[in-house]
Amino acid sequence: MSGKKKRQVAPDAGLSKQRVVMEAIRIADREGVHGLSMRRLAGALGAGAMSLYYYVANKEELLDAMIDIVFEEIELPPAETDWQSAMRRRAASTRQVLARHPWAISLMESRTSPGPANLRHREAVTACLRGAGFSVLMATHANWLLDSYVYGFALQEASLPFDTADELANMTEDVYLPQLPPDEFPYLNESAAALVAAGYDPAEEFIFGLGLILGALEPLRASA
Repeated sequence: MSGKKKRQVAPDAGLSKQRVVMEAIRIADREGVHGLSMRRLAGALGAGAMSLYYYVANKEELLDAMIDIVFEEIELPPAETDWQSAMRRRAASTRQVLARHPWAISLMESRTSPGPANLRHREAVTACLRGAGFSVLMATHANWLLDSYVYGFALQEASLPFDTADELANMTEDVYLPQLPPDEFPYLNESAAALVAAGYDPAEEFIFGLGLILGALEPLRASA
């Protein structure tokens, strides 16, 4: 009832639901979702706080709309290729999108009122897996496993104290190696030194792990 009353507030000129949601995403991209409030959003839009409720009933509805935009940015698994290539492209796209919107990682599976882009995405993923021969149950297993891997990797990647392989090499030499005396931590010292010498790039771990998962899922097709 209160949500309906809020929607009766006259909107500010120049506002639209799309503009409200996109500004909310810009705030979350800069400050995280915890820095987002209806008052903060209204200030960024130069609008009255109550006028926002004409477009979204509350913050939960706003988050639903924001997450739907995130799903809309993720490439759907292409139908014209094999299932592994389709899932690989979808996983890579998801990782790229979540790198732009790290606040969304913990919210991707939390929405109980999914928007149309969210549902289209899930339908396309399920259709790809079912069309490849996975049973309903195995397709569910595969979907859970792939999402857990991609979201987990994106979360870990967002928390790293470096952005590039060069930055990691510099940190290893200047920060990590001095904390790893070889007489006390021989294997860690050896690994750190060897990885620096090899020009190790942790970003490549994504493709390595994804390949293992897709390979492990392949024999489960049509296993029902």
